[in-house]
Amino acid sequence: MDAAVVRRGRRSDSKELIKLVVALARFEKLDPPSATAKRRLLDDIFRKKRVHLFVASQGRRLVGYALYFYSYSSFLAKPTLYLEDLFVSAERRGSGVGTELLRRCAEEALRKACGRMEWAVLTWNEEALGFYESIGAERMAGWYLYRLDEKSISSFAGGSIPTGR
Repeated sequence: MDAAVVRRGRRSDSKELIKLVVALARFEKLDPPSATAKRRLLDDIFRKKRVHLFVASQGRRLVGYALYFYSYSSFLAKPTLYLEDLFVSAERRGSGVGTELLRRCAEEALRKACGRMEWAVLTWNEEALGFYESIGAERMAGWYLYRLDEKSISSFAGGSIPTGR
């Protein structure tokens, strides 16, 4: 099997990228993005540059991707590279593609003088948990991940606080 090449994503990768995003949604047992969300994602990557993309390509076909953005640590006074998605197609898992995508993100974090890299992992994804710990990543203890969805954001921003929770 030919080695995959990790590079920055290009607009011409859009169709293949969306296939991988849909495959990730299936893997995570979630609904895939709507047509509108797909267009918004591509716009945020390639036009607005809100998020950044590395892809792993094998010929003209994408076999993996890493989607990331920057947050900021007030205590470190440095940016944090937040890895939103790291995905490798099923047939290429275990071939080093994910390692190379993650390494490119780490190189980017160094280049941008980040104080840290962070990401979330589904609790049932034992393979990913083992891999991340094998490279020295630490599972954060004492922290819970919280989320407001769009409806909750709108409700709270409008002054409403749900009761009975």
